[in-house]
Amino acid sequence: MITVKIIGAGGYGGVGITELLLGHPEAKIQTLVAATETGMKMSELYPHLDGFCDLPILKPDDSAAQEPADVVFFSTPDGVGMVQARAELEKGAKVIDYSGDFRFESVEDYAEYARRIGKDPNHKAPDLLPKTVYGVAEIQRDKITPERSLVGNPGCFAVGVIIGLAPAAKNHLVEDNSIICDCKSAVSGAGKKPAPGFHYPARYDNMNAYRLTGHQHVVEVEQALTRLAGKSMAITFTTQVVPACRGILSCLYGQLRDGVSYEQVLDAYRTYHAGNRFVRVYDRSASIGTANVRGSNYCNLIVDVDERTRKLRVISHIDNLMKGQAGSALQNMNLIMGFPEHLGLDRPGQYP
Repeated sequence: MITVKIIGAGGYGGVGITELLLGHPEAKIQTLVAATETGMKMSELYPHLDGFCDLPILKPDDSAAQEPADVVFFSTPDGVGMVQARAELEKGAKVIDYSGDFRFESVEDYAEYARRIGKDPNHKAPDLLPKTVYGVAEIQRDKITPERSLVGNPGCFAVGVIIGLAPAAKNHLVEDNSIICDCKSAVSGAGKKPAPGFHYPARYDNMNAYRLTGHQHVVEVEQALTRLAGKSMAITFTTQVVPACRGILSCLYGQLRDGVSYEQVLDAYRTYHAGNRFVRVYDRSASIGTANVRGSNYCNLIVDVDERTRKLRVISHIDNLMKGQAGSALQNMNLIMGFPEHLGLDRPGQYP
């Protein structure tokens, strides 16, 4: 049985990984840490956990919060992990960070990411970047191994897009730089902290695009696709917020190369994802939506070709708080701890 510490336990990502760990047969939550809501029991903050997780939420400087654990999750904003991860690593922990702090192996890639969110482009722990691994198991499971101690969990938009485009990039199915990603996220993607733009009257019956000048997840998507394709890949990426609680719907397009048929595309997708337990590939006749992945770690893909325009069309569905966050984090924990990848995650989700 391994011990787990969750830093940033009070947010959506913190409660998400708490819920999952409660059902994990090989892990025990040892410590909950947060900068706010300290002193409360987790079950007081989230009453649905009453009787399941009654641990107190500790201040970061509490002596009990400094106790070592086998795995530490940083469910924290950008800039926290890069300052605090080293201390946990030095205690022998394996670290999984939810933010963008460790999604990149070079200071240059991190700087471009930070620039897009208005952060200091200078990484505070640059020596750790070559030691990190980007945590999308579906594209680099062979690198997320027990030999690793530091994982950068993917961004929520990024994981659905990368899984949806990986077979196309790997098999060179579309023309270079023809990819368009039209992505819609539910409101929970903005996190728990209240903000005027996410106040109920501002969100109800309202949809809007944002960060058209450059979304931060573009950096990790292009990096992943470039590795898969073996050459530089650029995308057009548009994100929108829709009035829903959970889920991301990504409509992905690319110009098919000459001679590539729908049957070849569908076969390429099914072949590529055959070993990915949490990816389900459907043909163009499927009638599914984000409700079909709610509460699960699955990514559902509908694969289609518009025969008239010769466009590849892939519709990717994920739960942004699961596959887009806590689910991928637990999947990564399983891999770096040598557990079966599906442990604690093999459930169908919730419907309706």
